[in-house]
Amino acid sequence: MPVKRVVSVSLGSSKRDKVYETSLLGQEFRIERRGTDGDMGAFKRLMEELDGEVDALGVGGADIAIATSKQRFEFREIRNLIRGVKTTPVVDGSGLKHTLEREAILWLQREGVVDFQQETALLVSAVDRHGMAQALNEVCPRVIYGDLLFGVGLPLPVRSYKTVEILAAIIAPVITQLPFKWFYPTGEKQEHRTPKFPKIFEEATFICGDWHFIRRYAPEKLTGKTVLSQTVRADDLAWLKSTGLKRLITTTPMMGGETFATNVMEGVVVALLGRPPSELTADDYMKVLADLNWSPNIIDLQTDEAIR
Repeated sequence: MPVKRVVSVSLGSSKRDKVYETSLLGQEFRIERRGTDGDMGAFKRLMEELDGEVDALGVGGADIAIATSKQRFEFREIRNLIRGVKTTPVVDGSGLKHTLEREAILWLQREGVVDFQQETALLVSAVDRHGMAQALNEVCPRVIYGDLLFGVGLPLPVRSYKTVEILAAIIAPVITQLPFKWFYPTGEKQEHRTPKFPKIFEEATFICGDWHFIRRYAPEKLTGKTVLSQTVRADDLAWLKSTGLKRLITTTPMMGGETFATNVMEGVVVALLGRPPSELTADDYMKVLADLNWSPNIIDLQTDEAIR
């Protein structure tokens, strides 16, 4: 059986590149992450160069679209970058963000790992992770949605998912027509920390969502808190431990001691099923996750012990 190859082409730093080979459900995989340091032209060229050569392509360090439960808004710039890919399926992780990440929140509550009734959750961007946002809206009475704080830079925490949907309907059609880098760190900017809104992080006991937003904007101290995210590398783990964080939970599997992004894992699912993303349903994703015996990874950072 030929090895399936999944490549995430990222607008992020090439310093985070990695290659991992593994076997999943009897299928051999070569999984790669290739950063283009924020160079849009290089991103476009690499995508087109790999078209037809690999089994799935992931869009890393960017989203094709953002969404709420009611609407989806495509970034014009990102859509144009992948327009030249004609053969290989292209994914940005949105399929897993709506299924795996929603289920992660519900699983944590169901299994008694996190009692969300006792937590104050900070989701750094709800439109980037609408599955997680909707699940938090169901199980957690106190949620801070950081879309205006960290996506737009306005000192306005949103505390209602209904408000997120109203604001998205007004603002997202404009934002998605503008340069992507205005709203999300690319290239070397992903390596730089510029902490913002420390009182919001201080109020939160459970911090979740996009890892680059969390790492970029979190304060130096996160004592006693829990972080739920993905794409966590060895140096990220070291930094989180230095903050006094109590616990790290990742939604994507650990591979070689680190995790890949959701776009990579979605590419793996698409390659396993051999069907285009447009034909896949939430049930398709959940079946593969069940076959993989998926559950969130939970690490006690004070003891470095993997709990599950």
